[in-house]
Amino acid sequence: MGNLWFFENVNLFSIFCPNKFKEYKENHQFRKFKKGEFIYFSDDPASNIYLVTEGKVKLLYYTEEGEEVVKSVLSRGEVFGELALLGENTRQDCAQVVTDRTAVCKLTLEEMQQLMKDDVSFALKIFKLIGLRINKLERKIDSLVFKDVRTRIIEFIKEFVIEKGEQNGTEYKADNFLTHKDIANLIGTTRQTVTTLLNELRNEGKIDFSRRSIFVADINNLS
Repeated sequence: MGNLWFFENVNLFSIFCPNKFKEYKENHQFRKFKKGEFIYFSDDPASNIYLVTEGKVKLLYYTEEGEEVVKSVLSRGEVFGELALLGENTRQDCAQVVTDRTAVCKLTLEEMQQLMKDDVSFALKIFKLIGLRINKLERKIDSLVFKDVRTRIIEFIKEFVIEKGEQNGTEYKADNFLTHKDIANLIGTTRQTVTTLLNELRNEGKIDFSRRSIFVADINNLS
């Protein structure tokens, strides 16, 4: 259980008592990855839960034609692989590192279950996390059904810069680690449509973007 102490330094796991895990700090281990490396593949055993401690990780799957479809992109403090707690036996997706110097802390399913057994408050937090993930998926489905593509990409940009970026008043700036194809997969459209709409929003003065960053001049005016 040498990895447990590291979770206390992440907001999601602030309910951990530092003293309880102090004995693990000297023996902690977490793995560092290079950009492009896979943490696990589809059909691998679902025997661990992971925490991003630095960098970015994307969850994806491949179609029968071999096309990559990105499901989500996670950054520091976010957990993945948690469906193992709900009985997932094998992975239904892949986890791939997006940026160099990405670090991931790993807990076995047995370690996580023991923690949840020992700490009811922690268990409730984990189930709340899973519930929020399901709620987010439901909202994504509603968006795909009921909202036009421009609205979907605007909502995506707002969520992305708020979750991943830095705020200065009504301005937001976030590191950009997504291709137009990645964004298209996440909002359910084509790469060409994403490129067109991003250029429209930039020409309107509402956003600016490059391969390295996304900038929103006024989050309240992004519509």
